[in-house]
Amino acid sequence: MQSGAKWAIGGTLAVLIVAGIRIGLIYRERNAPEKPVAAPVTQKIADDDLVFLKNKRQSSLADAKELNGTALWISAGGQMDYYPATGKHVDYSKTVGTLLGAEKLQVKDFTEQVAPKAATHRVRGGDRQVLMLFTLPASDHPDKVYGVPVGYYESGQYTFYLDEIFFYDDPHQLYKHWGPEIWKAVDSHQVILGMSERETQLALGQVSKSVSNDYGNRLVIYANLGKPMAVTFVNNKATAFRPDQGF
Repeated sequence: MQSGAKWAIGGTLAVLIVAGIRIGLIYRERNAPEKPVAAPVTQKIADDDLVFLKNKRQSSLADAKELNGTALWISAGGQMDYYPATGKHVDYSKTVGTLLGAEKLQVKDFTEQVAPKAATHRVRGGDRQVLMLFTLPASDHPDKVYGVPVGYYESGQYTFYLDEIFFYDDPHQLYKHWGPEIWKAVDSHQVILGMSERETQLALGQVSKSVSNDYGNRLVIYANLGKPMAVTFVNNKATAFRPDQGF
């Protein structure tokens, strides 16, 4: 047999062998038992994270006055001092108290006033401070009017913190999944075992400190209006709490 013919036959055989292997692999692949399909990994979203919190982003006094006659609830508990008001004048010299988490307010109006330095530790004074005039429907004096700083006017423009200070909807409804026992503790501004960090913060106030950034697994000390409370959280549940001198 000539050398060329041998090479041709050898090449043909090689092609046939490769084709046979390929056909065999396809056959085995098509007739192999089906592999179970792995279930997609899903991560449960916490109920709190599904709550929609409104933001109104006011940029003018007219924007703020759209809240006149409406109810608001305190989000920034334990931070905002409020003062007595007569007409549209706020008396900065007499602090009535500090607004507490989930407390309900009824908005009456907004006013502008030059603020003393002592009243600018939460909201800066600017050229003029903007104060919200309101009543406390659940208090012993539901018709008495008070003022609380909510923004300032400076260099021709307004800056407001209403979105950061208030809930525009009743938090008792927004977070109704917390249940009556938790809400009883929040409204009485106490901590109970099993409360989450968010629930505890609304109950005791936002002024707090911790040496850890591991949210839900750490010790947090809450200022609690001069009665500091240390709360230990494990898996975002309060497992222990005690009075503390940490502030």
